[in-house]
Amino acid sequence: MTRFALSLLLSCLALSTSAQQAQTDLPRTQLQAGMYQLDVQVAATPEQRSVGLMFRQSMPEQEGMLFVFEQATVQCFWMKNTLLPLTAAFVADDGSIVNLADMQPQTTASHCSEKPVRFVLEMRQGWFAKRGFKKGFKLKGSLFKDSAG
Repeated sequence: MTRFALSLLLSCLALSTSAQQAQTDLPRTQLQAGMYQLDVQVAATPEQRSVGLMFRQSMPEQEGMLFVFEQATVQCFWMKNTLLPLTAAFVADDGSIVNLADMQPQTTASHCSEKPVRFVLEMRQGWFAKRGFKKGFKLKGSLFKDSAG
């Protein structure tokens, strides 16, 4: 193998490895869920949203990821390349949970909001159920309208 071919191969391997790394350096915001304070990463660009929580091998109990979209539409999520079981909370502009969906790791099953939303909060699977948070529960945070942040 020539030096150029070896260099090209190593460059391609480096790119594919970096493309499969978890994103852990996104901006963060605080959300309030009843008496619980959540520290969530904010995925606000198409690139950030497309990677989401893929490749994460662990996540602290009070952390999650908030996906922020430009406009309210029916949002659908799947779990390809996501290693952790998650629950998606589809959230209205005022912070109210529209619906919840438990999602299994490494599947392409689609989980959608019951109505158009701009926000989706992913937490470790069971986080909402363990605390009794259901459809209609209102989250608080600076990104939600009419919400004390």
